[in-house]
Amino acid sequence: MENCKNCNEPVNGNFCANCGQPVKLKRIDKYYIMQEIGDFLFANKGMVYTIKKVFVSPGDSVRRFITEDRYRFVKPIAFLFITSLVYTLVCHYFQINAKDFYMEQPEIEYPTANLFITWMIDYQGYSSIITGLFIALWVKLFFRKSGYNLFEIFVLICFISGMASLFFSVTMIIQGLTHFNLIHISAFIAMIYNTWAIGQFFDKRKVKSYIKAALSCVLGTLVFSFLVSFIAIFIDVVINV
Repeated sequence: MENCKNCNEPVNGNFCANCGQPVKLKRIDKYYIMQEIGDFLFANKGMVYTIKKVFVSPGDSVRRFITEDRYRFVKPIAFLFITSLVYTLVCHYFQINAKDFYMEQPEIEYPTANLFITWMIDYQGYSSIITGLFIALWVKLFFRKSGYNLFEIFVLICFISGMASLFFSVTMIIQGLTHFNLIHISAFIAMIYNTWAIGQFFDKRKVKSYIKAALSCVLGTLVFSFLVSFIAIFIDVVINV
């Protein structure tokens, strides 16, 4: 009999009765690596389930995740990072960058502001989390009587932001294949989806839920953009003084 290498308990069999650690670990080979990649991308098949549910009925699905079932869904922040990774890989493959998001090429008066904007577009996963915090604050304000706390609302934003990243990814693939600029159309669709998802989460029967949801998305994005621009311009002014 030997002791478990993880918890040092005596082991009688192939697995430790105390912690479940196998006595002999499988050698790391190409099959192990492929399994790890598959587990990350599909989160033990939960990724497909999560996309399906959050796409078809986002508000109801996220509400169920918060109150009833957290086993079959991919965790919200992990979901956002995975979908943002897909978006980044698609943009890199089709060589789509920040300048493609402008209606027309702007004159760069403040290089730091331009750097921040480029970072927000190229690293959507990180920027979505920060933007989501601002949107969540407005959602909490408009739906303050709902009983949901800020963290639960942030979970909602993570899920729908992840779906928005997938919308953009699909659009970027179509754009890369057809060479039609579809970025602004996809942004409009994402805004409609976000409004529908948030409104459905709180009360899908009331029109005012969707109005509040739309205002939350617009105000959250504008406030975040204003703060980023203000800080960036302030930095440029201080540097040039």
